[in-house]
Amino acid sequence: MAYLSTGEVARRLGVKPETVYAYVSRGLLTSVPRRDGRRGSLFAEDEVAAVAERGPHRRRSGGDIHTELTRLGDDGLFYRGRDVAGLAATMTPEAVAHLLWTGEEGERSPFPAPAERVALARAVTSALPDSARLTDRVRVAVVAMGAADPLRFDLSTGAVVRTAEQLMGVLVDALAPPSALSALSNAAGGGLGRRLWPALSPYPEPPGLLDAALVLLADHGLAVSTVAARVAASARAHPYAVVSAALGALDGHYHGAASGLAYRFLADARRDPVGAMSERMRAGEGLPGFGHRIYRRRDPRASVLLALLRERPEAAPIMATVDAVLDNLDPDRGQFPNADLALAALMHAYGMPADAGETIFAVARTVGWVAHAIEEYAEPPLRLRPLAD
Repeated sequence: MAYLSTGEVARRLGVKPETVYAYVSRGLLTSVPRRDGRRGSLFAEDEVAAVAERGPHRRRSGGDIHTELTRLGDDGLFYRGRDVAGLAATMTPEAVAHLLWTGEEGERSPFPAPAERVALARAVTSALPDSARLTDRVRVAVVAMGAADPLRFDLSTGAVVRTAEQLMGVLVDALAPPSALSALSNAAGGGLGRRLWPALSPYPEPPGLLDAALVLLADHGLAVSTVAARVAASARAHPYAVVSAALGALDGHYHGAASGLAYRFLADARRDPVGAMSERMRAGEGLPGFGHRIYRRRDPRASVLLALLRERPEAAPIMATVDAVLDNLDPDRGQFPNADLALAALMHAYGMPADAGETIFAVARTVGWVAHAIEEYAEPPLRLRPLAD
């Protein structure tokens, strides 16, 4: 068997000698002592070749993330094999949450929101300054709820599902004005979309519209916030900490703030569509809310949500703006509306604040973050540690 020195391995893999020994500590390579009296180690050439072929990011311990939850491809989005467009038309957010969490289908009751937990969430968020965003209130409420839950370290699937149900129920009720919450408690039904709507819009809720948005945004594969959630779960962080880690990644302007940028673009485009486009193109910027790194000609989430908006008379003015922009774009060049643009249109149609889209995204994606945490809890702990070159 042929052997290579540390320096030869480093050159073969394109890394520093120190990284070679890091690979040994991670189980990627096996070192053997030299027999010629010289310092250093030797490495089997065939093992080095295997590492070079599969790439240094791969680990024997199973550090790759494999998920059964969501599939993206051919401009489609599927939760456990179910087309998201069909789910948005036929299932409530609660039912889709259980589909992702457990794989089980069927209608579900409204998520619980114990009065004392809602009061706690309201109390801690009331201390925030007026400049705090809705998502800031969500982050603070999640931390407070975790601190108040003595059973948060129970990571069995049943316990995590119960925790997630209550977490989401409390969040949407705590965000809503108390007067709206009282009215909802006396009305028939009480799904997530209906409970969240009063926190976002002064207008009457179009039946099912926000529910559909929550379903469409529940998961999207290994987005950066979802990876953050899985890394936290790999360390066996409890569900509140998992959601907090994901919310931290969401706060980046390349992720959660995207719908706010699209909102501001549409605000300019309502006055002058071509001028708004020209201004951003002149600055060398892409158009906020258009194109996607994964999809090629259409974002299925945007297609569904924009189609629902077209059915609403009150959304006609903003949809006319969207169409005026689309008339000057070419989908063959990747210039198609994405989910952020659809959220921005929803926000404009119903008088929502500029950060409403990020809040909708955070509430919806909590479902996916918890689902990924449940998957990760079944994997070996601390496996998601990347290698440094």
